[in-house]
Amino acid sequence: MKTVKHKILVLSGKGGVGKSTLSAHLAHGLAEDENTQVALLDIDICGPSVPKIMGLEGEQVHQSGSGWSPVYVEDNLGVMSVGFLLSSPDDAVIWRGPRKNGMIKQFLRDVDWGEVDYLIVDTPPGTSDEHLSVVQYLSAANIDGVVIVTTPQEVSLQDVRKEINFCHKVKLPLIGVVENMSSFVCPRCKKESQIFPPTTGGAEAMCQDLQIPLLGRVPLDPQIGKSCDKGQSFLTDAPDSPATLAYRSIIQRVRAFCHRHPSHEEEQRSTS
Repeated sequence: MKTVKHKILVLSGKGGVGKSTLSAHLAHGLAEDENTQVALLDIDICGPSVPKIMGLEGEQVHQSGSGWSPVYVEDNLGVMSVGFLLSSPDDAVIWRGPRKNGMIKQFLRDVDWGEVDYLIVDTPPGTSDEHLSVVQYLSAANIDGVVIVTTPQEVSLQDVRKEINFCHKVKLPLIGVVENMSSFVCPRCKKESQIFPPTTGGAEAMCQDLQIPLLGRVPLDPQIGKSCDKGQSFLTDAPDSPATLAYRSIIQRVRAFCHRHPSHEEEQRSTS
């Protein structure tokens, strides 16, 4: 981890809110700058969807003298996931906590990322083994911050509040909250509909109440699902979509947060 400048966790207390999709497009967006080296680590051991979303299904991890080699989407975008270690994408991973923790430790310790500007860590839902492990193992290397993902309805917000409470308890800096699937604009009549009604005010009201930043709202766009299933970047497939504009604004705010908060390694270099 000494060669990784900025480490960003993508969390949510709720499943199915789009963490992996956001993580993938955060990585794609940051990697559009050819001079920026980006790594995407999928620690969702039981439901690794990053290989599919990144178009890397069927790829294998290779071992060298310096450790595991990530699988590369582009020269400056490397990916690691337990999905690369399975013989079939349909194989179930039936592991207890200690074995999951061991795999996460191995990912963080034994993957030869090289010099990396941003490490994006995609996590499973909840506040349990995987989250405690990654926080514990990265504590010495310093995590820059956390992006929390939610959808507008109270069923999701209820669990996301728990995740925010978890971040406070383990002293994780919060970059902010992304509201996914915030609305749907019909491509034909352009009428806006609330598929998931924000009955308690959505992410905006929650952020105001908890005094944390709302990074942005990503509207529903059927093309996002199509792009993910094809393993392509939605940012490239639909450059003019309102969802793409929302993603780009969120990516810019995450980048700005990291630049305002120098990495642990940069701080060490400046004081030495």
